[in-house]
Amino acid sequence: MLEVSHISKSFGDFIALRNVSFQLRPGEVLGLIGPNGSGKTTLMEAVSGLLPIKQGNVKWKGDELTSTKRKDLVFYLPDGVLPYEDQPVSRVLDYFAEQFESTRENREIAIGRLELKPVLGKRVGTLSKGFRRRLTLAIALLSYQPILFLDEPFDGFDLKQTLGVMEILRDLKQSGKTLFLSIHQLKDAQRMCERLLLLAAGKIIGAGTLSELRTQAGLTSGDLEEVFLALI
Repeated sequence: MLEVSHISKSFGDFIALRNVSFQLRPGEVLGLIGPNGSGKTTLMEAVSGLLPIKQGNVKWKGDELTSTKRKDLVFYLPDGVLPYEDQPVSRVLDYFAEQFESTRENREIAIGRLELKPVLGKRVGTLSKGFRRRLTLAIALLSYQPILFLDEPFDGFDLKQTLGVMEILRDLKQSGKTLFLSIHQLKDAQRMCERLLLLAAGKIIGAGTLSELRTQAGLTSGDLEEVFLALI
C-alpha cells in the first residue's frame, strides 16, 4: 500500500534518520517504537510530507508520491499540537468537519465516543491534557484520508481511557482505515499493534510481529519489553 524506501534526514551534522525502509499494509495497525530521540516523530513527519527529504522516496501502490500528494492520503496527528486555543471546542469541531466534508452524524459520533460533550462550550486552551488529546483524536476521526499517522495517541489517558481509545482505533481499522502509531508505552503497543517497527538512532533495527521480533532478538519467549531490550 504505502512503501517507504531508503529515507534519510539530517539536521546539520546530526543524522536523524538513516536509510529507513518499511511498508504499511492495507488495513493494518503498524506500531513505531523506540527510545526517546530515536527519530520516531521525524520519521512520521518525513513520510507524511511535512519534512522535506533529500534521500529516499514514498510510493503508493507503486507510484511515487510528492509531499503534496501524500497529504491527500495521510492524516498526521502530531503530539502536543493544539488547534485554535482561543476558540470553543464545538466551533473547532465544526470547522474541521466542514474542511473534511464530514457529515454531522460523524461529528456527533466522534463527540460521543470521545466523551467531549461536557467541554463543547469550553475554550480549547482551557482543556485538561486528557480532553486536549480527546479533541485532537476527534479531529482525526473526522478526517477523510485512508491512512492515519498518530503520534502518541494514548498520551494523557489512564488505563481504562487508553483501552477505550484502543477500541475506537480498532473500529477505525474495521471501517477501512490503516493506522501507523508511534507509541511510547510498550505494553500499549503490544496490545494494539499487529506489526511493529523498532527504531534506534534513526535506523530500523527490528520489524515484524512480536513472534518475528523474538526471532530477530534470538529469544524463544518474552513480551515486547524483553524483546525491545534485547534488540537495542
